[in-house]
Amino acid sequence: MDKCIFCMIANGEIPSNTIYEDDSFRVILDNGPATKGHALVLPKKHYEGLFDIPEDTLSGAAKVAKKVATRIKDKLGADGLNLIQNNGEAAGQTVMHFHLHIIPRYHDDIQNILWDPTSPSAEELAKVRDEIVG
Repeated sequence: MDKCIFCMIANGEIPSNTIYEDDSFRVILDNGPATKGHALVLPKKHYEGLFDIPEDTLSGAAKVAKKVATRIKDKLGADGLNLIQNNGEAAGQTVMHFHLHIIPRYHDDIQNILWDPTSPSAEELAKVRDEIVG
C-alpha cells in the first residue's frame, strides 16, 4: 500500500528499533510505549486488520509474538504481558496496518490496559448469543 507508514517500517524503508525480523515480519519497539519493551509485530505485506489478513499470516504473527514476548519477558523481567490487536478507529486502531502490540507488564507500572466489566443479565447474554449464532 502506498504511503503506509507501517509498510515502510516493516520493509526497512524507514529506520526503526528492530528487535526481530524474518522474511514475513518485523518486530519493532513502539515509539510511544505503554511500558518498557512495548513492541509491535508488523507483517511486511499490507493488511488493514483482522478481517482481511490471511489465516496463515495471522498464525505466523501469533508465533512471532510468542517468540518475541518470551524473550522480552526473560530479558526485561516482566511480571506479565498484554497481547493486543485493535481493529478500526472505534477500537483504538490508529494505523490501518495489521499489527500486534506486545506490552510487557510490571507490578509497579502505571498502565490501565484492562476494561471495566459490565453486568448483563443471563437473559441479555442469551439474546446476544442468539444474535451471533442465529
